[in-house]
Parts: sequence; structure tokens; C-alpha cells
Amino acid sequence: MIQIALVDDHVLLRNGLASLVNSFSGYKVLFEANSGKHMIELLDSNNLPDVVLLDITMPDMNGYETALWLTTHYPQVKILALTMLNDERSIIRMFKNGAKGYLLKDSKPQELKAALDGIVNKGVYLNKLMCDNIMHTMKTSPEEDADILKFTELTDQEKEFLGWACTDKSYREIAELMGTSLRNVDETRDHLFQKLQTATRVGLALFAIKHDIAKL
Repeated sequence: MIQIALVDDHVLLRNGLASLVNSFSGYKVLFEANSGKHMIELLDSNNLPDVVLLDITMPDMNGYETALWLTTHYPQVKILALTMLNDERSIIRMFKNGAKGYLLKDSKPQELKAALDGIVNKGVYLNKLMCDNIMHTMKTSPEEDADILKFTELTDQEKEFLGWACTDKSYREIAELMGTSLRNVDETRDHLFQKLQTATRVGLALFAIKHDIAKL
């Protein structure tokens, strides 16, 4: 069973979310916390959650601080932001602090399930909401000129890979779609990590979004 921790200061919403998560096949709620500080108190290093569903706006220790703390102390625990904040700055800040997905609280149950499946099975969940919200900010960053130079140096194969990296496809599925081997895809990914100066698939996806090569 995939174990989920819920961190949200709204009790009714959290309880309803717990019932929903427990209804998903293969998932169970390990514990509920009302803040980042409360979550830290409840964490057991011998029985960690696989995924933390994390609100952003909370007392004592907000979602940004909590995500950064988790990434620093328990990087193996994956973070899915679940919030009402629908703006690019919040999304980018959460991803910089270690989140692997971002979902609004008014999302449908099936999208929550898809987000959990994506994070557990593929390490990241990228949806159209996230891509649409951050595109403007990414395109107007002060590093635009340097990024354009990086973009012009990409091969067609690298651009194709970046497009697929912005989907929920696994690396094995991407290899099949590109008609190449998994080893070649891994080599392309590692080369892009160096070329684009990033260390994560999220970083590759953000670059692809910025330069309109994302496959949404």
C-alpha cells in the first residue's frame, strides 16, 4: 500500500480528503497534520509516508517551508501540493522547494488519483494547469537571452525528448515513442541535464514549456 500523509489546517476538508484517498485502490492515509510543524512531530523515520499531500497556506509552518524541510531531511518522500493558490509564483516556488506535482483543491477526484499515480510511478506529475500558469513568467525571466542560446544549440532529438519529458510518459514509454532504446533516452536526458544546467525532469519540462516545445 502507498502511504499518504495529509497536511492541511482545514479539518473538514482534510477529513474528506482522507476518505477519498482511502477509497483509491492501493493507497491509504498514514496520518493527518494541521501544519508543517505538526507533520514533523508525527513523522516516524522508520515508517515514512510515500507521498505528502501538502497545502501551502497554513499557520506555524507553511507549505513552502514544509516542502523545503522535507526535501532537505527526507528527499525520498514525494510532495504533491494541493492548494487554492492558482498563480505561477506559487507553482514555481513549490517546485523549487521540492514538490513533484501541483493540484488545485477544486480538482476532480480522478485528477487527484492521476496525480498520485504519476508521482508514485513516474516521479512527477505535470498538468496543463501548471504549464499554462508558469509560461508567462518563464518567458519573461531575465535569463531569456542565455536560454535562447541554449535552445539554439539543441539537436532535433533533444527537442523531441524535451517535448515528451513534459508529459506523464515514463522514460521507457518515451523511448518507444521516439523509436530508440531506453539507454539512448537516458543518455539524452543526462546530456540535457548538463547542457541546461538542471538536475531534475521538472527542470527539463520547465525549459520545454518556456520554449513552446512541450507536448501538452
